[in-house]
Amino acid sequence: MGKITKITKQVKNDERYNLFIDGIYAFSVDESVLAKFQLRKGLEVDELEISELQYEDDVKKAFNKAIHYLSYRMRTEREIRDHLREGDLEDDIIGEVIHKLNEMKYINDLEFAHAFVGTHMNTSDKGPTWIQGELRRKGVDDPYIEEALSAFTEDKQVDKAVALTEKLLQKYRKDSKMIARQKIEQNLMRKGYPGSVMKIVWETVESDRNDDERWDAVYHQGLKAHRKLSGKYEGFEYNQKMKQTLYRKGFSIEDIDRLLEEIKENEE
Repeated sequence: MGKITKITKQVKNDERYNLFIDGIYAFSVDESVLAKFQLRKGLEVDELEISELQYEDDVKKAFNKAIHYLSYRMRTEREIRDHLREGDLEDDIIGEVIHKLNEMKYINDLEFAHAFVGTHMNTSDKGPTWIQGELRRKGVDDPYIEEALSAFTEDKQVDKAVALTEKLLQKYRKDSKMIARQKIEQNLMRKGYPGSVMKIVWETVESDRNDDERWDAVYHQGLKAHRKLSGKYEGFEYNQKMKQTLYRKGFSIEDIDRLLEEIKENEE
């Protein structure tokens, strides 16, 4: 048993108060804890009451930390739990904080899922599979994810995937049509578009190239291969290596033969 002999407000944080028991500094508490337990000079407290005060204060500090974390953007329950665990807080304190946040409606994983889907659907090029994976990583339950993703209809997925494909076709115009398509499909897959959407994309996008565009791609890749192989091989072996390299890149034998003839003429 001890007696509170002095209570002083902290200089750097006027919402916290220092408690002195029997003339010696004991610990500090939040203003809300001070009021809740009606702490005052002359009040006697035993060890159990002191433990209760400190527990309540730890909850308040953890709650303030969670509120600060939430001030930047919406968070899921798992994100908040993980953030609080970084401070080595006990699970019962974290559980108390989560309970308070839920009571005050500061956490709502379903609302978070809807907001997350809406943001990426409207401002990014990410597809539904990527969004689903991110929401799972953040701890959102599958029924909430499924409900939120219902807004990202197949038509909207196709529109975004088509726009992305058209942009990538320009990026890979120096590759063969086959290689360009492979790279685009890999890109779409990484961004979270399912195979069913890719199939519709290729039915929608005009990916045929005119003769000039096709030849530009052959010529570009052919010169790269020539610079690499001409110093190592010559004659028949050089021609075979060039044909193998360019054929694997998706170019036709006709275009490859034409390129080899042009390279030969330029070097004569």
